[in-house]
Amino acid sequence: MNPRISGETPTQSSKLLNLGLWVVQALLALTFAGGGIWKVATPLAEIAALIPWAGQVSPGFFYATAAFDLLGGVGVLLPSVTRIQPALTVLAACGCAALQVSAIIFHLSRGEAANTPFNFLLVALALFVAWGRHSKAPIQPRARPTGAATRE
Repeated sequence: MNPRISGETPTQSSKLLNLGLWVVQALLALTFAGGGIWKVATPLAEIAALIPWAGQVSPGFFYATAAFDLLGGVGVLLPSVTRIQPALTVLAACGCAALQVSAIIFHLSRGEAANTPFNFLLVALALFVAWGRHSKAPIQPRARPTGAATRE
């Protein structure tokens, strides 16, 4: 958006983008980490009653998806919040997008195209975070304390 046309100053625009990124990061963290915890904490038989594919794949595959969900959810938010290695947020967002592309392919291969719209939305949101935190509103790493030892 052109600030001269919209009447917004560049700082207003970047503040809105930054706020939008934080909101999307929080939603992705809640969705992915929450889904991962749910998959681990709920008996597989109960999950399979709600999600048929869960009972049709090996438990190892199912729990691997839970681990990837949990790691992606934590990774998309925690590095930015703590400002410790915030560039990992970009990698986690890319990983979340890749996980969802894999889910889309998995569902399409099973003739379950109707199950993919939410996956497409998650891909778009994850790519938005990756783009925004990489190039438009990166989080600066926490400054090292003065006199901190460096590794060489």
